[in-house]
Amino acid sequence: MKVALVGIGKIAVDQHVPAIAASPDWELAATVSRHGAVDGVEAYTDLSACLAARPDIRVVSLCLPPVPRFDYAMQALNAGRHVMLEKPPGATLGECHALEAAARSAGLTLYATWHSRQADMVAAAKEWLADKALQSLQITWKEDVRRWHPGQAWIWESGGLGVFDPGINALSIVTEILPVDIHVTGATLEIPENCQTPIAARIAFHHPGGADVTADFDWRREGDQTWEIEAVTDGGALTLADGGAVMRVNGESSGDTAPLGGEYPRLYAQMAQLVSRGGIDMDLRPMTLVTDALALGRRIATDRFED
Repeated sequence: MKVALVGIGKIAVDQHVPAIAASPDWELAATVSRHGAVDGVEAYTDLSACLAARPDIRVVSLCLPPVPRFDYAMQALNAGRHVMLEKPPGATLGECHALEAAARSAGLTLYATWHSRQADMVAAAKEWLADKALQSLQITWKEDVRRWHPGQAWIWESGGLGVFDPGINALSIVTEILPVDIHVTGATLEIPENCQTPIAARIAFHHPGGADVTADFDWRREGDQTWEIEAVTDGGALTLADGGAVMRVNGESSGDTAPLGGEYPRLYAQMAQLVSRGGIDMDLRPMTLVTDALALGRRIATDRFED
């Protein structure tokens, strides 16, 4: 299938383009971007021009920041194209519900991707936890924003999510591996005085079985980066490390340290399957947890952020 990739920034170049190139299911037929392009691929600066000129392109994959994504996604759906959404799938839950309604009405595929769910050991962790009684779960997601989002001012504006941009990856894993749903009971948000979004967050969750579930997100971690989920159960302890690439159960490790390895190829394979059967996958639980944390969070002003 031919796909148009919209938004040629870091994540598109680093992950989407190689995943499409290596896939037997896809051909990167066009790009849409005001600033970027891919060598040898037809490039447009306007999505409407691309859609009009290339009726043979059945799928549009959106890698734009969340705030402008709704208009692009709706434009593609109105043109009869299937749509794949980089995480988070929109700036608001209302936008996401509207997109799903439009896709269902038109009989089109819509896929809210969560790349961290495709990390190597997430499925194994889900299987291990399925028959265990959870006692506690701690999420620790700490990284250096200057390393991973250099010069990306949009993440500090309204709708940019701040530290929840990586934090939602952890929440996408937790909502996948736990056999029951959790919800937010409280949060503390540290917001730089010159920004609209948090640079750090601590969150408490309600678990139906009474387990102590918490999260600690921080975008100020220099040196070693930490992406870990630690679960203690009646059957022992499990740790997902390196963003889900490595699993340790009662001290024994599985998997290789390769964050993002294989995740995007699996997303595109899943999109191909959804299109083939006319399916929709719009699991919004990770985004719901983020919006609830932002709604309940107590704001604390912190030092200015300078990129």
